[in-house]
Amino acid sequence: MTQQNVVVSDSQSGVALPVFPTSSQKPQGGYIPIPRMRVLKNLEINAWIESMRSCSPTHRKSASSFAEERSSWMLNHPSALDMFDEIMEASKGKQIVMFLDYDGTLSPIVDDADCAFMSDSMRKTVRKLARCCPTAIVTGRSKDKVYNFVRLAELYYAGSHGMDIKGPTRSSKYNKDSKAKTILFQPASEFLPMINEVYQQLVEKTKSTPGAKVENNKFCTSVHFRCVDEQKWSELAYQVKSVIKNYPKLRLTQGRKVLEIRPAIKWDKGKALEFLLESLGLANCSDVFPVYIGDDRSDEDAFKKLRDRGQGFGILVSKFPKDTSASYSLQEPNEVMYFLQRLVEWKHGSLRAGVMSHMK
Repeated sequence: MTQQNVVVSDSQSGVALPVFPTSSQKPQGGYIPIPRMRVLKNLEINAWIESMRSCSPTHRKSASSFAEERSSWMLNHPSALDMFDEIMEASKGKQIVMFLDYDGTLSPIVDDADCAFMSDSMRKTVRKLARCCPTAIVTGRSKDKVYNFVRLAELYYAGSHGMDIKGPTRSSKYNKDSKAKTILFQPASEFLPMINEVYQQLVEKTKSTPGAKVENNKFCTSVHFRCVDEQKWSELAYQVKSVIKNYPKLRLTQGRKVLEIRPAIKWDKGKALEFLLESLGLANCSDVFPVYIGDDRSDEDAFKKLRDRGQGFGILVSKFPKDTSASYSLQEPNEVMYFLQRLVEWKHGSLRAGVMSHMK
């Protein structure tokens, strides 16, 4: 008998899936009954896979096509280095506050997440930056883990996508107030046992997928698939789905070659940015100029927050054109370092100019 294709339609999504009968199945009147829930689950997994690909672009396009797309994208998101003078002009007379993502921004993206070390020159640059303006690291990593990478006590740290915030432990001109040192904010502390439980289950569940790595980031769990063959992404997605389906209080988000499971609360990097501005006493000031630099989808919450506030701007770190709410772009961590170095030099120049004008 010739096998027949069967189309299963999902009335809610309007998506039709072709289903091919196996030799062991016996079509009844040309149709094979397929449980609706299985179809919906397949649709969901397929959507995950597409999202995983869109969050992790590759060089698959032709060189000419990519160059044309990037050129068009750069018109709307010009290089922050090329536009440096314009940016600094907009910040004149205002207090700059710097917010920096870590992976892909201060350090290069690497295959082994435990080896994402920042360079000594980047550390030196960020240390100088913190002397010029309040500076915070806002990351999906756990606060303690990112601190071990950065090792600068004069910074603010917001780990777990802003769900674990701590003020500086070393004084600077911007945190002399003892209040800054006592900042400790953990809006998702009640989820700790649940996150630990999910972490253990995911470690066990993903063992069979070569290259998958599960990381406990305290208030969120990250499943890295940078070293997983793309043919295995679907298998990994099913494994993650099989665990988190039992935890309705958790949600899944995606970044660059990473799936992240975190509490389903209204808190993100944008909320963390607002909280830190408030902690600095700058939340309702018209003369504050927040700058957020990040490379991942989770940083979009902060970019959007700055657009909503109508203050400062966001800078996306990416070699590839992406949908973003950031105003400017930089291609890689080295460009981030050059931008920060120029900012430090500009601040020093402004201070010298101010001193000279007072001496006249």
